[in-house]
Amino acid sequence: DCSFSFPLIVNECFFSGEIFPSDTDVPGDIPTWTTKLILKGRNISTLPQGAFTVNGTDMGIVSLRLPHNRIRVIEPYAFLGLPRLSLIDLSHNQLESISARAFHGLPELRSLFLNVSVLPCATAQLSHALSAQSLHNLQRLELAGNGLTSVPLERLDKYSLSYLVLVNNSIENIERETITSLYEQRRMHVYLALNPFRCTCDLKEFYYWLKNSSQCLDAGRLICSEPEDRRGTPVDKLRAEDMDCVTENLETVSYVFLCIVLALIGVVFLMVLYLNRKGIKRWLNNIREACRDQMEVYHYRYEQDTDPRLANVAV
Repeated sequence: DCSFSFPLIVNECFFSGEIFPSDTDVPGDIPTWTTKLILKGRNISTLPQGAFTVNGTDMGIVSLRLPHNRIRVIEPYAFLGLPRLSLIDLSHNQLESISARAFHGLPELRSLFLNVSVLPCATAQLSHALSAQSLHNLQRLELAGNGLTSVPLERLDKYSLSYLVLVNNSIENIERETITSLYEQRRMHVYLALNPFRCTCDLKEFYYWLKNSSQCLDAGRLICSEPEDRRGTPVDKLRAEDMDCVTENLETVSYVFLCIVLALIGVVFLMVLYLNRKGIKRWLNNIREACRDQMEVYHYRYEQDTDPRLANVAV
């Protein structure tokens, strides 16, 4: 289904899985002058190299939307032949494998959407696929709902990002290196709501960045999930003393010091026992002999008068 403008030029094509329920490949009859392409509800499992080229000819596609297509694998240079491509939407797929060169050859790419698409087995591959080398002009990246535990971008200062969406993941804290990069990239805006933040003193750098910066556009929706006494508390409503690690560190040091002292006392006690083993053995032998002599005395008296009460009765 393609829409037209005048003069007769195809601007947008839409292919639905409801029309092609058994199709597992990218359509091969896409007009080369198409600028917007939407494929939805199909059974495309793999995007091979040059999946959108027609007879090796470059396409003029600017916007490519591929939601709900059950895509599992993106091979190297899958989008080769799309030099004008500025937007890719791969949301709501089932990505198990993402090549480190999946997005190579896209100098004009500005927006990439991977919401609810990356399975746990592909999380480790994601950071390599999102390398700054291939996405240095990227301005908007959406990774909501993927169960991520950290920001999958190694050096934020190497990107041109304006918006980074990490909503509804499993992020408990933001690494210090990432916070430093965010301070340097003041024009970058981040969305972090619906993540289970662990509000201990380890969150200190992130907490102060949140209080001193306006880069997190949903800062008021960040909620603590742990520890128990802070569960449900907005992160930006915590007190500065809650982020003070001195008290916790002092308690830790105190326990460690106590354990060391007890261990030293135990070692000294064992050394004393070892050095005085002969004297202790002699002392134990003396006690044993004394106990034996005392028992012999009682035994002798018993033999002499087995029951003094019987003698009293006889009298």
